[in-house]
Amino acid sequence: MAGSAGVWQGCSVPPTPAGQLAVPNLHRAARIEDAVHQLVERRLRRTGWQMNIIAYAGYGAPGWARVLCRVLLGRPDTRQRGRLEKVRGWRSFTTLPAKHVTVTIEAGGVVHEAQADRSGFVDTVIEGDFTPGWSSVRLSVADAEPAEALVRVLDPDVRFGILSDIDDTVMVTALPRPLLAAWNTFVLDEHARAAVPGMAVLYERLATAHPGAPVFYLSTGAWNVAPTLTRFLSRHLYPAGPLLLTDWGPTADRWFRSGREHKRATLARLAKEFPEVRWLLIGDDGQHDQEIYREFAAAHPENVAGVAIRRLSPTQSVLAGGLPAPAGQSSTGPVGQKWLSAPDGAGLWKLMRDAGLV
Repeated sequence: MAGSAGVWQGCSVPPTPAGQLAVPNLHRAARIEDAVHQLVERRLRRTGWQMNIIAYAGYGAPGWARVLCRVLLGRPDTRQRGRLEKVRGWRSFTTLPAKHVTVTIEAGGVVHEAQADRSGFVDTVIEGDFTPGWSSVRLSVADAEPAEALVRVLDPDVRFGILSDIDDTVMVTALPRPLLAAWNTFVLDEHARAAVPGMAVLYERLATAHPGAPVFYLSTGAWNVAPTLTRFLSRHLYPAGPLLLTDWGPTADRWFRSGREHKRATLARLAKEFPEVRWLLIGDDGQHDQEIYREFAAAHPENVAGVAIRRLSPTQSVLAGGLPAPAGQSSTGPVGQKWLSAPDGAGLWKLMRDAGLV
């Protein structure tokens, strides 16, 4: 059984397609990409490249879980296993998807099957007996080492959650400056990336103040960098939580995916899956977080506990096309909701404490 819907607190969870088959009317860019991948795949397989499963942390509730992974082709690793001293960002993007392969998912002794899409992704909802906290499922494909995917299972009594942006909210990436952003993403060693001051402490305090509250990280970044981001969050002592990223590149109907639509769709999905949870939305004023959070708060006021915006420096704000935001509580949000703004985690913590969010 693959991609079955689960039920949580009376809310039916729509299953995510386990993998899209080839679409007859693909966008030209997608057809070109597929043709190139097919040519390269044949050559790489002849040189001994094999399939590998990259497991991502999913989430769910008792009765169901959203499972995320990607199947890629890679060269056999003959090196001694150990920590890489230098991990450049560009290495994350030198991958080739294994298209439309069948992935077996084992959860609690029950076997499910899902099919990867044209980018090698599996994003599916399965039924199962999951216990609140961290659980795991076993993923396997033919001729590949099995992998374990973690699943953050929410307790039905949870009423508060934390949803955070990543770029320039928890990690300094300078996205308003395209050239520097490219340098940070593709060239800079991952160990050289800096955390935003005070944010890890802020998240840990929030998690302590709200026992059992989940922490989700929502970003327009590519799934290619998920392992790097996971290591970064762990290294800087951020609470563990699922990453909700997107896939760069051509889609069935356009050249590139829309990062803003990815965030909007993810927020709407979480509101439907967890209707009783009120989210503290954390982002920055360098991109479109304020606009997206404002729209979501207006459409789902019952699912928003508050919005916390990390202010960029005046220089970053101007380069991003905006003006520095005033300190303290903002009036840009819907009536009756707490909108807070500060330049770092310590400032946001003080405002949250004064606003009664902790």
